[in-house]
Amino acid sequence: MHLQRLILSDFKNIREADLLFSSKMNCFLGNNGAGKTNLLDAIYYLSMTKSYFGHSDTQSIRFGASLFSLSGHYVFEDALQEHIVCTTEAGGLKCVRRNGKNYSRFSEHLGLLPLVVVSPSDTLLIHAPAEERRRFMNVLLSQMNSVYMAYLQQYNQVLAQRNHCLRQEDYRADIIEALDAQLAAKAELIYGRRADLCALLGPQVSRYYGLLSGHQEETGLAYKSDLAHNSLLALFDESRQKDRLLRYTTCGIHRDDVVFRLNEHPIRRFGSQGQQKTFLVALKLAQFEIMKQHRGIAPLLLLDDVFDKLDVERVAHLLELVVQTHFGQIFITDSNTSRIEGVVHEITNERAFFDVAKGVVNRLAST
Repeated sequence: MHLQRLILSDFKNIREADLLFSSKMNCFLGNNGAGKTNLLDAIYYLSMTKSYFGHSDTQSIRFGASLFSLSGHYVFEDALQEHIVCTTEAGGLKCVRRNGKNYSRFSEHLGLLPLVVVSPSDTLLIHAPAEERRRFMNVLLSQMNSVYMAYLQQYNQVLAQRNHCLRQEDYRADIIEALDAQLAAKAELIYGRRADLCALLGPQVSRYYGLLSGHQEETGLAYKSDLAHNSLLALFDESRQKDRLLRYTTCGIHRDDVVFRLNEHPIRRFGSQGQQKTFLVALKLAQFEIMKQHRGIAPLLLLDDVFDKLDVERVAHLLELVVQTHFGQIFITDSNTSRIEGVVHEITNERAFFDVAKGVVNRLAST
């Protein structure tokens, strides 16, 4: 699968662009703030129907415009083609169309166009609270299993109802028990999917970390969940008085976390900046490998300002690794034109370079 053509209108700082891509390596070059990352976010949006950076849909509309529009033409190995269009109006009306037909639910689109992003903001996976690591698992699993996303959405809806009931003065034990049963049914599937995912991720992260670092350290990850010790219904029985006192649900899969380790120690505390950056890239490559094995399709790989994460030697090693046959189409941003051109020219002839300046995008002549 590859993105053949991308058409943008009034998306963030980009007034308009119509771009044809290489099926292998595509490089967006320009100064910081020019709009390079916005192009990657547009590609992400077409796969996930939302911004990678958590912006609301209306925040992605270019200042002064009434709506934004994204159009992507995708080609698969079996000659199948997909045309995806996403639009959002300033009033909030949002539409996602596949081959001219509107989706009734945006979640139906997830997984059609698998994608992995490596971004400087990934450092949140190490340093931010557990919510960020749960988000990583949710995004990955939602591209692999539509049932997972449906269960997660239902779990969160029922959890909100339970917390609302806990805050009421006229506490209704019968309602809480009914909600508990609903939460337990959803939680078991979510917990199982997350546990299976982490079991797959661990060996792949270790493998890619070794390839990037020269096998200098050992890595690992551990999934932490309340459900590892008991069923959710049993946990609710144990925490009922505590929940009533605190007025919120104190146990469940909404508290799950993943611990990243380096040489058996938490990388958050004991890993250097370079080790943490290498771990995060290895984590994303592990995500890529798992998604490819699951779908049989190489996801799009978006590398945003990867030189901020790794030195030139490791970036060259990374790019040599990802241009191998089993990787697919790659999009990379950099502010240093000569640096990225020098690296890319050495490893592949299938490439395209784009200059980005103040939201204007132009394809550069091949060199």
